[in-house]
Amino acid sequence: MKNGKPVGTATFTAYHTMQLNQLSRTGSESIQYSKATIEGDAKGIEVSATATAVGTAKASMNFPQGHVIDGPFTAGVTYSDSVGPGKVNPSRTTYRYTFNKPGYATGADVYESAYYGCDDTFKRMSASCVFRDAPGAVSMVDLPYISAGIRALRASGGHYGDPNGGPVLHALADSKQASKNRDAVCGKTAPTPAEKAQGRTWCDEYPFAATYEGGTSLPASQREITYTTPNEQQRQGGLITAFKRKYRILDHDPFYVIA
Repeated sequence: MKNGKPVGTATFTAYHTMQLNQLSRTGSESIQYSKATIEGDAKGIEVSATATAVGTAKASMNFPQGHVIDGPFTAGVTYSDSVGPGKVNPSRTTYRYTFNKPGYATGADVYESAYYGCDDTFKRMSASCVFRDAPGAVSMVDLPYISAGIRALRASGGHYGDPNGGPVLHALADSKQASKNRDAVCGKTAPTPAEKAQGRTWCDEYPFAATYEGGTSLPASQREITYTTPNEQQRQGGLITAFKRKYRILDHDPFYVIA
């Protein structure tokens, strides 16, 4: 800007690649800036930048401060987090740019990264950081009765948790509410004689009781119960627990179910 009027533009694109570590509190990010398209009197603009995180997360940006916008260039960010035991630190990175050219008004731009979070909530596991908005997927394919029940529900139009275009499920940390959800759909049912003959005496509900979609939260057309064996039910519990620990799935975090 000069005398309050635009005199040219310098247009470029920043490509961000952020990598967090499921086993530590550290992370890194590379930023690739494209060659700029210069129009009008925009040649010679210098750019500087900073990156800041939220809460206990710290971001340190390695940027060629005062770089003259023209050809492609690179920058980087390193991350660390001091989140305490039992705590969760939801965070985003804020990138702030300033643009200077002698004799012209200073310009600025601000934008944010994807939502991520560091936590130290899992016993016998170190604190680490993951992208909270990016849903993982837990597989039930090795559990024949349970996976068959989920597939039957999806075939009839119940697609919650379906990674092939269905709405995500959201983890529920409240164990008392999970028990209520389970009782709401399994409390007044019983296996058929044929199911009993197969040893299928345990009621399994889907969506899982420990989700915000569990119990009777969804209409009957979007949920189902399956009677399975005690062994398969216990295996399922182990799979879900291991999945939540590996991908640090916390309360309200989204995920899918493969069946």
